[in-house]
Amino acid sequence: MQATTCYFVNVMADERTEIAQGLRRRDPDLLDRLIEQYQHRLLRYLMSLTRNRATAEDLFQETWIRVLERGHQYDGKHEFSTWLFSVSRHLVIDFFRRKQPASLDALLEDKDKPMAPPASEDPSAFEILAQRELSERIAAGLDRVASEYREALVLRFQEGLSLDEIAVVTGAPLGTVKSRVYRGLSALQPWLKGIQA
Repeated sequence: MQATTCYFVNVMADERTEIAQGLRRRDPDLLDRLIEQYQHRLLRYLMSLTRNRATAEDLFQETWIRVLERGHQYDGKHEFSTWLFSVSRHLVIDFFRRKQPASLDALLEDKDKPMAPPASEDPSAFEILAQRELSERIAAGLDRVASEYREALVLRFQEGLSLDEIAVVTGAPLGTVKSRVYRGLSALQPWLKGIQA
């Protein structure tokens, strides 16, 4: 079991090193592969921050341009997704600062409509309807959660980042990240009870 775990860790480290070297070379095939692999997760994350699909799509494009321009800064110490989400988060903050100076919480409180995650497969009509209903209920609950809690929940449960990775993305201490996830889940609890029933 331990040998398998070591092998897996080494494979992941090798993959991160390969990505870091490819980004330094500006390898177009690597960039295409990364876009293909992370496009749905990145767009979903940007939509959770901006609450606006058009803005999220613009920032999606800008994120990949930034990856191409500054890929040499990725050192391979963390997962690529952690670095990618950090880059996109900074672009969102810069976008909203240019728009109007305010706190991140105030900037992310746009309540246009519930978002639906981008589809990556062709689900059945029933699955689409069930997922839409579930997404609307969760989105309605998330709309009532403070933005720093919402961001922590999206990164943890939608994007599957570890607490340490969320700390890297947000620049917050690990204890703060844990607190945000806990408080976010507590605030979301009334909505989750309705879903579990």
